[in-house]
Formats: sequence, structure tokens, C-alpha cells
Amino acid sequence: MNPTKPAARDRLRIAIQKSGRLAEPARSLLASCGLGWRESRDRLFCYGETLPVDLLLVRDDDIPALIADGVCDLGVVGRNVLSEADGVRVASGRRPVFREWRALGFGGCRLALAVPEGWDWKGPQQLAGKRIATSYPALLSQWLAAQGVDAEVVLLSGSVEIAPRLGQADAVCDLVSSGATLAANQLVPVATLFESEAVLAGPVEGFDGVRAELAELLCRRLDGALRVRHSKLLLFQASRDRLPSLLPLLPDAEAPTVMRIDGVDQLALQALCHGAVTWQRLEDLKSAGARGLMVLPVEGMLA
Repeated sequence: MNPTKPAARDRLRIAIQKSGRLAEPARSLLASCGLGWRESRDRLFCYGETLPVDLLLVRDDDIPALIADGVCDLGVVGRNVLSEADGVRVASGRRPVFREWRALGFGGCRLALAVPEGWDWKGPQQLAGKRIATSYPALLSQWLAAQGVDAEVVLLSGSVEIAPRLGQADAVCDLVSSGATLAANQLVPVATLFESEAVLAGPVEGFDGVRAELAELLCRRLDGALRVRHSKLLLFQASRDRLPSLLPLLPDAEAPTVMRIDGVDQLALQALCHGAVTWQRLEDLKSAGARGLMVLPVEGMLA
């Protein structure tokens, strides 16, 4: 008997990157949802102790296949990786089995086309008959088809940026964050094919039973954690006649809670602000009539 079957039925298993730029942000975000784990000696599996939600620590490129095969239920992975894997399935005639459930707001980058600095770029038609090196052949092929361009896609698993200097390709298509690596290889980004960030991925059809309840709970907590990630609770007092001047200074806030202070014509207000509460913003509020301004962090929120 396979001992993992009961766990797969009664517990939720989430695959995340073992190491790399998404690893720590993913664990931190999940921990902010109240999840805690006991890590195995080989550091490949984390057993959920606060909730029946376990972590599988893997390579990010493996996460879509693990979801497709049912080895894990959900995964935190780059949208680029998920979309490339989906494109490969579609190109081979297989039906989609996984999808993006939530954008997670970290790990932002873009898939860009880059050409040597000496090119006089005039548009995608210049790529006709050229060789383009990439680690994302499905996404690049889709883009080329949409542009009506017939070019050769050269698949490389690493060191894509150096391909033109080695004579392997005329241009490249690769992930770009700061653009420093492209500049170091005398390449210039000329087109963005795809915007990416970390996402929560899961099966197209969802779950049944206990796993459905756990997945709903997790998504609810994720929504709350993401909503308050950069939010602050702003508290202050003001006279009632100053409200018309104060409320326009809170455009990113939810409807403020307003309470009357007994015995005086003063109000106490609290507002959940989803943007930066800067010193200048506090000064503007004070000038408009706010007093006793206080900014508090928000640890969690459930709608």
C-alpha cells in the first residue's frame, strides 16, 4: 500500500521552489497565513503542524508537472513557468490541467526579446529568417505566430544571453528583471512578450472533500495577507467640520470608521490605507485639521 495516498486525500500539499528568488518570499507569505511546518532531514518536505497543509520543496520547472500528475495539489511558481508548461501541453494536443489561481505580488519580471546593440530595430518583421535563442520555446513560438513572423527558435537551457556572441543565435528571448545581464552582453530589449510574477497554481477543476475546504481556507487567508501587505491602520481625531477636507486625502482607504467623542464636537476616525502612509501625507492631514495622528501595522485581515 502506498502510504502517501491518505495524505493526498486528507491533507493539502503545496510545491514551492526549494531555492531561488521565489523560495523565501513564498514561505514567508504562507507563514503569514498562519502555516507552520516541521522540516524533514533532507529538506525536501515540510510537514504542516498548524494546519494539514504540507510543503514539497522542488525545482520550479517541475511544479506544473507535479500538479498535473497529482503529486502536489497546489504550487507557487512563476507565471512564465506555468504558461510555458501549458503552452507545451497545448502544442502537443493535451488538454489544460492546471491554471493560475492567484497572483501573489512578488517575483516580478518580464519575458523580453533582445537584439544586439548594433541592430536598427524597426519591428518584429526584422526577425524573419533569424535564429532566436530562448528557454521558453512555447511562449516565443506563440508570439512569433501572432506577429506573423517565421523565425527559427533555438532552445537553450541556460546562458541564453551569450548565444549571439557565440554565433548560436541572432537574437534572444529571456526573462528580464533589471536588464543588467542583457547590457553586459551588449543586448538591448526591444519587445516585451509576457509579464510575469509568482502565482498560486492549481488544477483546472479544483478539489473535492477535505482538500476543497483547505484550499478555500488557504485562498481566503492569502487574499487577506496580500491585501494588507502594504496596508496601515491610520488613527486620528478631527472636528466634524474638517471631514470634507480630510477625506479626499485618503483616496486609497476603505470607508473610514467614524466615532463621536462624548461631550465634545470631535470625532475619532480610523481608516485602513492600502497605500504608503508617508510623513508628507501625515503633514497634509495635520494641515487639513487632523490631530493625534497614529499609524499602526496590520498583521492580518479576513473579509
